[in-house]
Amino acid sequence: MTYEEARKYLEDCNQYAGEYTLEPLQEMLRRLGDPQDKLTFVHIAGTNGKGSVLALVSTVLKEAGYQVGRYISPTIFHYRERIQVNEQYISKETLVRLTERIKEAGDQMLLEGLAHPTMFEAETALAFLYFAEQKCDLVVLETGMGGRTDATNVIRHTAAAVLASISMDHIGVLGNTLSEIAENKAGIMKPGCTVVTMKQVPEAERAVLARAEACGCPVVTADPGQVVNRKRELVSQFFDYKEHKAVELSLIGEHQFENGALALEVIGVLKDRGYRISEDAVRKGFRETVWIGRFSVIAKAPYVIVDGAHNRDAAEKLAETIQNYLPGKRLIYIMGVLADKEYNAVIERTASFASEIITVMTPDNIRALPAEELAKAVAVQNPHVQAAKSLKDAVEKAYELAGEEDVILAFGSLSYLGELVRLIQERRQEK
Repeated sequence: MTYEEARKYLEDCNQYAGEYTLEPLQEMLRRLGDPQDKLTFVHIAGTNGKGSVLALVSTVLKEAGYQVGRYISPTIFHYRERIQVNEQYISKETLVRLTERIKEAGDQMLLEGLAHPTMFEAETALAFLYFAEQKCDLVVLETGMGGRTDATNVIRHTAAAVLASISMDHIGVLGNTLSEIAENKAGIMKPGCTVVTMKQVPEAERAVLARAEACGCPVVTADPGQVVNRKRELVSQFFDYKEHKAVELSLIGEHQFENGALALEVIGVLKDRGYRISEDAVRKGFRETVWIGRFSVIAKAPYVIVDGAHNRDAAEKLAETIQNYLPGKRLIYIMGVLADKEYNAVIERTASFASEIITVMTPDNIRALPAEELAKAVAVQNPHVQAAKSLKDAVEKAYELAGEEDVILAFGSLSYLGELVRLIQERRQEK
């Protein structure tokens, strides 16, 4: 099996999609020796912020000297980005070797008339095999969608069940109310773990606390009210949180102060559980965390910023960040969204700040909203909008419109930001 064949096999596993149940993955893992049972996890669910919290916590743990697995989705630059140990991607050779084991187990299950795991489930099994092989001390694990029936929820040994900000997300799949969605995401809690949650809105908080009580889990809540913003810049920022003073944070945006507070609470819980994490490791980890696609500056003159704001809550945070970090700046947007997201809510909260808006259809995604349809929706809020023929066309249009003192802000679905970053890097090299 080549790397390309391994990728195709994993993608083809989506033909087996059916009901949301953990049984096919549990059966596959049993045949693979249950590698997940050899690992301890920090399990993160939520609507917005879980990736940033994952990046902060895993970087701090690496700086503290631990062997740390990362499992993330979606990825921005490379497929192998989703499975990392100490921020190093799984190699192509290892991915092929472990995919062969996955295929052998999956083929046998089909022969026996059993349900086969989907692509995400097969990738999750592969990640667990890799992390067990690498003898990871801790795995920081991000849910794919929801919590209770998410593939990542087959794990047993959870040190901390972490809930980032919860808002309306995957409506109809995870639930139809905020309470139902929060209850689903809170399904990652296991007896014996500590729950670490962002301070949620009351409806979500009730569901989180009820699940924690049912599992007998202590709850630690990150309180944004105790965050003190010391310094706000486009390169790094500083904040206080409880006993942590003047912590430098490399992740930019108003919402990252809250994510930073949540990450500090997670680290505190891990220290209480016996993990040795020095203050130096915390400070260096926060300073050196890299998480592209979350209000990240990727170019200057003009500034180019990319952000994965794709739903109502993230759009509100992006609007707040624009007001605080880019006051008086002339903004040119590049927007691309998925049709099943709350794109009208995103438009309502962000469109008024832009001088010009360029819409794109996110490439290679069957859920993508056509650029023309997005432009029509944007025009209701801001008439200065045009649809681009392609992502490359959008980049060229944005640079034509932007002066050196202006800002190009690309946001929406994370799925297109990696390609956009590549196009901008190529353009700058050519110039």
